[in-house]
Amino acid sequence: MKRIIIIILLFTGLTAFKLNGSRTISGTVSDRSGVIPGASVIVNETNISTVTDAKGHYSITVPDGKKYLTFNFIGYLPQKIKIGSVNTINVILKNDNMALNEVVVVGYTTKQKRVTTASAVSVLNGRVAGVYVSPSVSEKSYYAPPAMAENTESYKGITENGFNIAKSNPLSTFSVDVDAASYSNVRRFINGGQLPPADAVRIEEMINYFNYNLPGPAGNEPVAIHTELSSAPWNSKHRLLRIGLKAKTIPTDNLPASNLVFLIDVSGSMESENKLPLVKSSMKMLVNQLRAKDKVAIVVYAGAAGLALPPTDGDKKSTINNAIDNLNAGGSTAGGEGIKLAYRVAAENFLKEGNNRIILATDGDFNLGASSDDDMEKLITKKRESGIHLSVLGYGMGNYKDSKMETLADKGDGNYAYIDNITEARKTLVSEFGGTLFTVAKDVKLQIEFNPAKVQAYRLVGYENRMLNKEDFNNDKKDAGDMGSGHTVTALYEIVPAGIKDDYSGSVDALKYQKTDEKPAASSSDEMMTIKFRYKDPKSSASKLSQVVVKDMPKDFNSTSTDFKFAASVAEIGMLLRDSQFKQNATYDQAIRIARSGKGDDHEGYRAEFIKLAESAKLLAKTELAAGK
Repeated sequence: MKRIIIIILLFTGLTAFKLNGSRTISGTVSDRSGVIPGASVIVNETNISTVTDAKGHYSITVPDGKKYLTFNFIGYLPQKIKIGSVNTINVILKNDNMALNEVVVVGYTTKQKRVTTASAVSVLNGRVAGVYVSPSVSEKSYYAPPAMAENTESYKGITENGFNIAKSNPLSTFSVDVDAASYSNVRRFINGGQLPPADAVRIEEMINYFNYNLPGPAGNEPVAIHTELSSAPWNSKHRLLRIGLKAKTIPTDNLPASNLVFLIDVSGSMESENKLPLVKSSMKMLVNQLRAKDKVAIVVYAGAAGLALPPTDGDKKSTINNAIDNLNAGGSTAGGEGIKLAYRVAAENFLKEGNNRIILATDGDFNLGASSDDDMEKLITKKRESGIHLSVLGYGMGNYKDSKMETLADKGDGNYAYIDNITEARKTLVSEFGGTLFTVAKDVKLQIEFNPAKVQAYRLVGYENRMLNKEDFNNDKKDAGDMGSGHTVTALYEIVPAGIKDDYSGSVDALKYQKTDEKPAASSSDEMMTIKFRYKDPKSSASKLSQVVVKDMPKDFNSTSTDFKFAASVAEIGMLLRDSQFKQNATYDQAIRIARSGKGDDHEGYRAEFIKLAESAKLLAKTELAAGK
């Protein structure tokens, strides 16, 4: 009897051990074109999941008793595979031809969150296409039309620049802006079938999205300045002045070594396909541009901040890309802690003669830590004194925080781009690699003095958040915008010539306590204005000054350069999108016609794309007008 009891206990123990055992299943996930990195592999009825690596390979531990694995990737039909007795399962996913334009995936946690994705896929417990989904979503798909998604996007309010009377206010001073985020964000709205919010339209960023054919500087000068004067297409009685700046182009091989820190938001708000998966693809494009002398570190932040990759030489691309592949989204957003850690890592590896820069990729939805715009601004303003720049890449929709990201880039002495698709990522991080990352002139300011004998009133088109006090121009402690290798910057002034009567010039009574008579030189001169240009070399704290004079010799509009015409058409569309009080006789038809005449050598197709967007905006505007909006 005793022997029988021992045998029974031994058998029970072995059975229990067997029931609690597990085995490892591995394989490759691919489609007809090749392997699929980032595909999710989930053990059904558990929280166990993994993601395929850069070669499409996976390995996952499966508890005994679990019979199925489910394979997912955005844009493909999910496959539920019975495990059986094999230890190797290779899967070929099929395209989801029934993908919806937009699907809202709702994950229920203590707080309901809505995330917009680009196609319909089953959402199982665990991970979808390498992004984290709340464990409470179990083998179900939650779909809702886009209208149900709560839109919490935020934009900083813009009060448009008005006309200034040249006699009483002859100076106009502003900082240059090379950002182009507004244009790609406006494009996202229009391609999505709606006009953008007025405050999302920053006209100078729309104009400066495009490259213009300007000669570079001569000699050792970092920036060249060019001007062109004609009539304003939306008011033929007014003049339009184009000021163009062109930074010198430094060949990639001659660019200084880079100390880069990728600061990547992996919080729950980054779950959707047009966020973290697009961030990964974007960062890999940038990695491909790096050289052996460059170094890259990766800092991530969600509920807490951490170092995902220590500083690594730029030629070790597999190591860097593998670290990028392993990033997954989930949790709240400790943006402040992430930025602090990124600055610390950058400072520890600081290159005295190099390019030290943090590249933040986020939707801007900070909700833990130093979260307010004011807190962030103070943090970044303090940290920029260390010589480390902060560039911002914005992603996503629905909860996009444009106002916050623009502030970070502005105060961090960096640039700001909105990445709405992989083509835009290529433009920003490959085609414009030098301009995006390498500064050739910093604290660039412009100050224009208008001759009241020739100019009755003037208005700077755009640049509302870049205006400076006149005293700031000569103050080298006043921060301003930077220009990178090969950058072009365009600014437009609308001018009311002296003697023209209209509603924009206004009038003021003669001053009682000071003389306001023109100097004799002003009335006899053919000079319309003097443009002063101030900048610093990247390693200098003292600015340099140059200036040009613009004479009252306007060209006929039809004789202007293709670049002048195109920039004017973009400004006109921007005013229409903003429903500007200064749009005057602007129309979509006129702007589109001018854009076509200003298309020029458009080998990359960006100008042709703008014309199509303008045509779509025209149709959307008609639809809204008919609907009484």
